Amino acid sequence: MAAVHEQTPTAAVDGPARTSPGLYSPDLAPTKKEGRRWGAYNVFTLWGNDVHSLGNYAFAVGLFALGLSVWQILIAFVVASVLLFGLLTLSGYMGQKTGVPFPVMSRIAFGIRGAQIPAAVRGAVAIAWFGIQTYLAAVVLGAVVKKLAPGAASLDHNSILGLSTLGWITFLALWVIQVVIVSYGMELIRKYMAFAAPTILITMCALAAWIFVKADMSIAVSTGSAPTGLDAWRQILESAALWVVIYGTFVLNFCDFTRSAKSRRAIVAGNLVGIPLNMLFFAGIVVVLSGGQFAINGKVIAGPEDIVATIPSTPLMVLASLAFIVLTIAVNLLANFVAPVYTLVNLFPRTLNFRKAGIVSAVIGLVILPWNLYNSPTVVNYFLGGLGALLGPAFGVVMADYWLVRKTRVNVPDLYTDAADGDYHYRSGFHLRAVGAFAPSAAVGVVIALVPAFKSLSGFSWFIGAGLAALLYVVLADRSRTANDVDGEEIAVPAA
Repeated sequence: MAAVHEQTPTAAVDGPARTSPGLYSPDLAPTKKEGRRWGAYNVFTLWGNDVHSLGNYAFAVGLFALGLSVWQILIAFVVASVLLFGLLTLSGYMGQKTGVPFPVMSRIAFGIRGAQIPAAVRGAVAIAWFGIQTYLAAVVLGAVVKKLAPGAASLDHNSILGLSTLGWITFLALWVIQVVIVSYGMELIRKYMAFAAPTILITMCALAAWIFVKADMSIAVSTGSAPTGLDAWRQILESAALWVVIYGTFVLNFCDFTRSAKSRRAIVAGNLVGIPLNMLFFAGIVVVLSGGQFAINGKVIAGPEDIVATIPSTPLMVLASLAFIVLTIAVNLLANFVAPVYTLVNLFPRTLNFRKAGIVSAVIGLVILPWNLYNSPTVVNYFLGGLGALLGPAFGVVMADYWLVRKTRVNVPDLYTDAADGDYHYRSGFHLRAVGAFAPSAAVGVVIALVPAFKSLSGFSWFIGAGLAALLYVVLADRSRTANDVDGEEIAVPAA
């Protein structure tokens, strides 16, 4: 029976006898003590940036447009913040203890080769959204350029592969900025977030105050008759669940950031303050912006960028727009750049490091022409929606394996060896029970998310997929321990 050892977070994998070049690189190695610089404030700023993305505002304002009242929206975000705090803290602990990024973490449950499955899904979703978010920020930047230099509008009437000349200029400018930041690694990303978070918080407070004053210090509490009774609670819970789905990507690879956390306490403190505080602040801003604008002219805004466009002062409009661009870059770095970088390094550890993988990821995000993806509802809803539905089952397998089956015991050095007697070699590098739990759960999740007949359950697809995968994995693991049939040996997990 292969032993399972509890590994200290600061352990380095440098033993030539066990380390396999195809599984190890300095970027994939466990974070050492001197690299653990993320404190509670850094975790807090992570949420200060990511919560306030333009996409999140569009989603939240959509709840108001659907008829939910101000108080129902606030309740939905309270429920969502509790769920996210629990899920992200569990996921974050894994990274802090082992010090490894998500593709390496996945090897524990899926095997040293099977880990490519969840990592590739996460990376593919991230690359697509990196390009889309960069395009949306480029649109805002284009509006600023035309405001400051009206003559630039003439560059916005042609089409080159679906994007105007001005669009290409603004897109490539933002693309280059992000590539430069990522090329300097996680430390510069940490510093950028520390700068961006207060910038957007101040901007959103100022914008909300401006619209509140413009609305004569009053806001509309709903767009009409808000749902009541059981229907109200169904919509509240579905809204909370959908908010968690939005963070399904982050929940899965949170360890990419917490591997640099100083302690568990830093994760808990950062999450405890960052998630509820930022989400309630976010909800309050949404309530004021949407309710205030509706009180002014009876219209529901699509997002804060629409209000920015109505600011009569050009300097203030430009500053607000630049703040949104700063925010979008921060969100992209966090949610859509780090994950594919580690995925690519994990695929090609001998040839790619963090910087090179960042460039490759950015190039892919460019050549897929993301503006065409964004403008195709079929692609967004079915391709990206289908990929997103796979994230819940992947999370379920990884969490069940680490917390319920292994009881947090991990042999970190064996995550980097392809030796046949390695704890995570399983069957030719694939843990068939993990794949067996993931595959049917993923199929169920995709069907629920995309098939119209299951529309009433689609908002809960992430939870259904994650719960089913976790249950199947635990059942299969218990059966394997009883049958004593892992590759002809006992399962490499201690009995509870």
